[in-house]
This record gives sequence, C-alpha cells and structure tokens, in this order.
Amino acid sequence: MTAGLRLDAPRSGWAIAADVVVVGSGVAGLTAALRCAASGRKTVIVTKARLDAGSTRWAQGGIAAALGEGDTPGQHLDDTLVAGAGLCDEEAVRTLVTEGPDAVRRLIAAGARFDTSAETGRIALTREGGHHRRRIAHAGGDATGAEISRALVAAVRDAGIETVENALVLDLLKDAGGHAAGVSLHVMGEGRHDGVGAVHAPAVVLATGGMGQVFSATTNPSVSTGDGVALALRAGAEVSDLEFVQFHPTVLYLGPGSEGQQPLVSEAVRGEGAHLVDADGERFMVGQHELAELAPRDIVAKGIMRRMRERGADCMYLDARHFGARMWQERFPTILAACRAHGIDPVTEPVPVAPAAHYASGGVRTDLAGRTTVPGLYACGEVACTGVHGANRLASNSLLEGLVFAERIAADIARTPVRTPAPADPGDLAGTRTVPLPPAEARYAIQRTMTAGAGVLRSAESLARAVEELAALAPDETGKPAEPGVETWEAANLHLVAGVLVAAALRRTETRGCHWREDHPERDDDSWRRHLVVALRPTAGGSELAVGTTDSTAFPPVTGGGTP
Repeated sequence: MTAGLRLDAPRSGWAIAADVVVVGSGVAGLTAALRCAASGRKTVIVTKARLDAGSTRWAQGGIAAALGEGDTPGQHLDDTLVAGAGLCDEEAVRTLVTEGPDAVRRLIAAGARFDTSAETGRIALTREGGHHRRRIAHAGGDATGAEISRALVAAVRDAGIETVENALVLDLLKDAGGHAAGVSLHVMGEGRHDGVGAVHAPAVVLATGGMGQVFSATTNPSVSTGDGVALALRAGAEVSDLEFVQFHPTVLYLGPGSEGQQPLVSEAVRGEGAHLVDADGERFMVGQHELAELAPRDIVAKGIMRRMRERGADCMYLDARHFGARMWQERFPTILAACRAHGIDPVTEPVPVAPAAHYASGGVRTDLAGRTTVPGLYACGEVACTGVHGANRLASNSLLEGLVFAERIAADIARTPVRTPAPADPGDLAGTRTVPLPPAEARYAIQRTMTAGAGVLRSAESLARAVEELAALAPDETGKPAEPGVETWEAANLHLVAGVLVAAALRRTETRGCHWREDHPERDDDSWRRHLVVALRPTAGGSELAVGTTDSTAFPPVTGGGTP
C-alpha cells in the first residue's frame, strides 16, 4: 500500500465493489456515470446530498455552444481565449468548442428540453458576458441547470445505476502500486448504508463541484466545501489555478454581514438588455469596455467594485424595469421569485447587486482525457482544472466543460482493461498519516479570513494576514484534536483548499483575469503567463505545500496518471 495523508475517521463498516465510482451528481458526474454504465462498467454514484441536488441545478443562464446560424467553434474559441486573459490551454479550449455542439445534442437526445423560438421552433439562444454571438441555450427561462439535472437524473434512474446519497467522500483508497482503488465515505443518516464505509473501484471520477463555501458570501450551496480538491491533494494529486476564483458580478445584495449562499442574478439578464447603474442611475460600465455590461465577468466585477469604492457604497444596481412584467415572468421566473422573496420587485425598481464568490476556474489538474497525476483518479466539472478557463471562465462554459470532459473520461475508462486491485481501509495502511481535524466552528473563521484577505481585492498585506490567520486555525497536533464528524471533516477540507488558494494568490504578483492584486495592478505576461501547480507533500512533522510553475500556458503531460 502507498503511504499518504488521510482524514481522521473510523474504519469502514461496509463496502461496495464496482468498476467505477463517480463522486458527484451534477452534469459532469451524471454524464460520466451514464456513459460508463453504457459501456458495461459497473458504476456507483456517490453524492453528498440527494441525487438531484448537485450544483448543476443552481445554474441559471445556460450552456454555451456554437449552435446558432453563422456561429462557429472558432468564434467560440476566440471568445473563450479572450475571457481567459492569456492563460487558457488552447488545445483544451479547442476540444471543448469543437465537441461541444454534438455533446449538447446528445444531452437533448437524453431528454433535456431547451427553450425554443416561437417563430422558428429552433433552440432559443441568448448572449452573456464575453460572447460576441448568441450561443447560450437555456431552459425554463432561467432554470437551465434544473432542467439538465432533471433529465440526467431520470436517465440515471432508468439505467438502474446504484447510488449512495447523503454521503460525504473522505479519502482516496489506493492499491499496492499507488493506483486508485476506490474511496472511503461517510453516509449521513440511516439506511442501507450508514456511517463510514467504502466503495472499492479501480477507476474513481471526482465530480464534486466547487469550493465557494471557503468564502462568507457565495452563490454555491452549503455542500460546496472543496471536498474533491482536498481529497485529491491528500492523495498526492496536483492542483492548479486555484487563485482564479470567479466572483459573479451580479449577486443579489442582502445587506451588510449577509453570509452563506446568496441568490444569483444571471448574466443572461444583462444579455437581454439590463443595465448596471449606480445610485444616481448612471451606467458606469459604458466606456470601460466595448461590451459595457456584457464584458467578461472579471472586468464587470472590477467595474462594480471600483464604483462602490468611489461612492462609498455597499452595492450597485441592475436596472431592468424596461423589461416589463411579462418578460420577467416568462424569461426570468426564478430570479423574479428570489428578488420578491427578499422584498425587491425588479419590475418596478432596480435590483441591488454586489460580487460574490461563484466559480473556481482552477482545481485538480487533468489532461484532455480527465486523468489526474494519480493513476486511476479522474476529475471533471468544477473540481477539475483542464486549462479551458484560464484566468477567468467565459460565461456558461462550465456546464459544457462538465459535459464534454465527462464523456471523454468515460471513453478513456471504456477502452481500458478492468483492473482487480486489492483495496483496504485507509486505517490499515502502514505509514499513512492521519490529518488532525479543526473544530467545526473553524469553518466560519476560515470564511471570514478568506473574504477579508483573498476576496475580489487582494494585496501582499491582505494575503499575508490570511496566511497568519489560517495558520492560527490549524489543529494543534500536540493538543487534543476535534472529534471526527461531518462538520470537522468539512472544516479540514476548507482549511486545506484555503491554504492552497492563498499560497497561489500570494505567489502570483500580477493582476490577471479574476485575480486582482491591488499592489500589482498590471498584467505581467513575461513573468506570469504560466500556471501555478501545487501539491501537498508529507513531511516528518506533518505536510507542506509544494508550489511550482509551468513553462507556458500549456500544462505539462500528466505523468503517471490514467489507468495503465
């Protein structure tokens, strides 16, 4: 067995055997599971909440693909490269935009129903920030993610794929050769499986979503605690680009001190003609970019933050009163309901908005087949870093990335002979070091530290302060550690990913994409048109982060990854 790091947890009390275990039930996880099962591999899905409660269901705007008349993958590629601020892996982007249209068509064939034009009967397409064409397919007006989730969940249930719900994944299991051999997990509640157990499988697909809960205010659900990135780091995998956290420019402002998941006001609202204004009604994005309110998200977020600073304001406003009641009700019913639930009527008044943590452009480093640097461990969706997004994700490319790379992972697994590893409970592994757990309340301290020190605006001073505060929150290995449990495991994962994010943000001494350094306000292509790659290395006294850089925007080959 290969020694490594693991969370402090009880031994497994039950186990399931499979060919593939997929962790996560968003568009990436469900697509990977369906494709693997269709190829004849026994597949098990592990999901942290209900099968239909993945992060995908929260996606409002839509899925981007060159489906419209006159649009081409080449134009989609150009827009993606511009949004990525010089740091996209062009081969990965080309793969995304070339395979994307057919992947969306297969999604439709699987049962997803997108909105269509009453005049033509074709898929209705809209625009979002950074797109020069209407190429965003949407469903239910602003409920695209919910529709995609519905269709894929129905397909998974029809296929009879075994699912373990309400299960927090803990750590990767490995065989004697260091190859993935499954995962340990904890089922929250009683049922066929409860408590700590394991799924033994030679192929492990991480599709666990994001890590937005590392900040106080986010659009991410409460389950998005960076579990997949943390698991991969403890297993020895490399992560990259974690400093590039996209703050969505237009999140419903609920007042000072508001924490947790905040309602998103989709970029599609601006795509349909809404204006960003200050308290005096002035459109402050006009003149800042050729696309004004439809500039890439990092530019819009910065524009909002600058105007908030100039005016000493806590928020700006999104004015779409000219839409009228009918358009709000038909095109944006979810957003309309959310606003009205908080006492705001966008039909008659501007909507208060401010940036909040939204999407991690970085994650577990993969190649174009979704393989990580740990053999047998794959990653897709927001947990992965394929190189597609660069320094800033182009709007609505996330669902497409999850779809395309999940299919590529399943294809790679299907052409690989099935292995029969000899897995074990991580507690049986000689030399495996247990990671001490912080107390559950550390979660909120981590969030406040990250919001203050590594939010939209960053500097050497704020990041150094975050380093100190995170160090103070680290469990004292000489003292009594916190008891194992869901809250302390999540706190440990958040603490680990926060440390990586801050270390990378401190190292990158420039402003690029959604990484905004106040003390280094210019982009520095000579020094920083490259990726930071981070790994967690065990040491005699615990562990340390090893941070390196790539030679170019292209990732080096994934050596040792995949399934030999």
